[in-house]
Amino acid sequence: MSTTAPAPAQPERQEQPKRARVLRWSRVTGAVGPLGAATAVVWLSVIVLLPLAALTVTSFDEGWSGFVDALTAPSALASLRITVLVSAMVAVLNLVMGTLVAWVLVRDDFPGKGVVNALIDLPFALPTIVASIVLLSLYGPDSPVNIHLNATQPGLVVALAFVTLPFVVRSVQPVLIEADREVEQAAASLGAGNWTTFRVIVLPALLPAMLGGAGLAFARAIGEFGSVVLIGGNIPKHTQVASQYIQQQIEVDRPLNAAAVSVALLVISFVTLLALRLFAERNLRKEDSDR
Repeated sequence: MSTTAPAPAQPERQEQPKRARVLRWSRVTGAVGPLGAATAVVWLSVIVLLPLAALTVTSFDEGWSGFVDALTAPSALASLRITVLVSAMVAVLNLVMGTLVAWVLVRDDFPGKGVVNALIDLPFALPTIVASIVLLSLYGPDSPVNIHLNATQPGLVVALAFVTLPFVVRSVQPVLIEADREVEQAAASLGAGNWTTFRVIVLPALLPAMLGGAGLAFARAIGEFGSVVLIGGNIPKHTQVASQYIQQQIEVDRPLNAAAVSVALLVISFVTLLALRLFAERNLRKEDSDR
């Protein structure tokens, strides 16, 4: 009897080119890694860190006391208070309405859905001054709908809600798309109502994305200028936001006051974004531990 030697396993022959590709890619990334990191650090320093450092130095031209005096001036405090208050209201408003819009776009079908989905990103592409012009023509003194919001804080809320809505919608949409519908159907089959299913099953999965989108909306609203420049009226201590106060101080040649308020806005935005990052990392670690 003649015996034939067993043929080499096919997967082993296929694994060799794969390992070679991995090794070649490792050599490429190993060679590019330090250079890429150095390039990223230099670019980040030139574009972000150096301007922020220059701004901070300018805000302390007259020492700590000068910085505190500029920041605690009545008009400066009023503009910061209005900015934070209105931005917080906009974040909460978009937390609810943005989630609702995302839900409708993912879970419902209706004529023109594609057009509506594309319009969500319009504030990203549209110059924000155009939004202010449109809102002024719609809610200004000659409002065709007889709603007058110009030079009011509700007008600021509407303007900022317009430019920050996409942050929540685009944060919640992917989570809804990837959500496990079978769990919801199982809950419904066990007798859970729509609200119970949403509160117990859907909401915990959506909450990180909702809070992340609302935080980004808040950070964007903090520094917004174009969308409120006309509809807001720029009334000191009433509708003047921090960005308008900064422009005013530059126009009257008070760069120290403008820099001090700018630093305050930077700190507020940085703390907000840092909190979002820590929350996202904590939620990711929790998901990994649950698995």
